[in-house]
Amino acid sequence: MKFENILYEVSGGILSLTLNRPEARNALTPEMWRDIQSAVEAARNDDSVKVVIVSGSGDKALASGADIQEIHDRPTLKMLLGTSSVALKALEDLYKPVICAVNGFALGGGCELAMACDIRIATKRSKFGQPETGLSIIPGAGGTQRLARLIGVGRAKELIYTGRILSAEEALSMGLVNQVTGDTREELMAAAHEMAKKIMKKGPVAISMAKMSINIGMDTDMNTGLLFERIAQTVVFGTDDRKEGTAAFLEKRDANFTGH
Repeated sequence: MKFENILYEVSGGILSLTLNRPEARNALTPEMWRDIQSAVEAARNDDSVKVVIVSGSGDKALASGADIQEIHDRPTLKMLLGTSSVALKALEDLYKPVICAVNGFALGGGCELAMACDIRIATKRSKFGQPETGLSIIPGAGGTQRLARLIGVGRAKELIYTGRILSAEEALSMGLVNQVTGDTREELMAAAHEMAKKIMKKGPVAISMAKMSINIGMDTDMNTGLLFERIAQTVVFGTDDRKEGTAAFLEKRDANFTGH
């Protein structure tokens, strides 16, 4: 599948979704956001895709933020379209697990893209931040919401108010990043693929239901979250994979999950 601004490549159940504007440090434009949304929809309907790995081409950045010239020239009412927000909500809601591999800068929309993924792995030299207030705008692709949920309200306010840039190690200590690798792209992608392969060994319906339960729970009260979890558990109990998983455990063998 071909897109203008991203690469969409599936191999061994893993979709590599790569932002592909290395000459611009993968700066995010409305066209790229639309490509991301279209790619997510394609992944949703592609049964060969089990796990998604989002990354940026080149060795400089996942995405260095928005195209500033485009923001300067953009008509005000165009913001009501919410192109970036819609794309990242689709990514966040994708019922398949999504790993973000951050190689270099993840600033502004790049940081927001990473936060919409389920798991974030970064090289030691990667940098994270929401510097939008320095342009007299705010994080507009979910940053004011997801950052607070990931690292807490106080820290999110500090980072957004000051525009301070975080090292990978500081992002790890705050819970913004799950894992930090060595400095090379090879080490980063090896870690991302290792994580993807671990996930693919588990029951795919269970993974989807767990993701939905966590996401719903983060956006609602405890009782509603617990009710959804109970319903999700009932769904997975009705699958062939539940029988296969428990049988494999009892028989001391590897499970052969089919997603049914």
